[in-house]
Amino acid sequence: MSSNNILEKLLTKEINLILNNFELLKIEDNKNFKKLCYDSISSLKKGNKIIFFGNGGSASDAQHLATEITVRYKKNRPALAAISLSTDTSALTAIGNDFSFNEIFARQIEAIANKGDIILGITTSGNSKNILKAFKTANKKKLNSFCFTGNNGGKVKKLCKNCIIFPKTTTSVTQVMQIAMGQILCDFIESQMFPN
Repeated sequence: MSSNNILEKLLTKEINLILNNFELLKIEDNKNFKKLCYDSISSLKKGNKIIFFGNGGSASDAQHLATEITVRYKKNRPALAAISLSTDTSALTAIGNDFSFNEIFARQIEAIANKGDIILGITTSGNSKNILKAFKTANKKKLNSFCFTGNNGGKVKKLCKNCIIFPKTTTSVTQVMQIAMGQILCDFIESQMFPN
């Protein structure tokens, strides 16, 4: 098989997987995603913030989405409060060294999350120990927590009552769906906070 045929086959397969999974997601209720959207508006209007976190590619998505909210998505407008817990290398390395890598998000949530903030974890597996520990800490603080996750929810669905679970598929398709839904969240926030 030529490299051109291989590329066409891969492209068709991946696009079809993505489209099929979005169709499945569209059919489902999505009440948790709607709750995330409306609760985020309420939180930001009260002067609170959205706190994102994740590992690896999900850490990049967390940074990306926090930046869209803080800086701009489509409109030039006043800044909104959002942060990614994956970006402070001093905190990450100090917590990892002095405590444990499993504590890198939980410790930051303990320090900076306040009542009224939105917590949004991003994970493809739903099983990373540091993600699970973060939600345990968020629960202790009675924070409004949400999670984008694949893998039928993984273990995190027992710790986060507002999981947005993407249909069972490959990690790459879950990642595409997570960033797409994250950008829909950003678009909704911006359109509702700054309608003109």
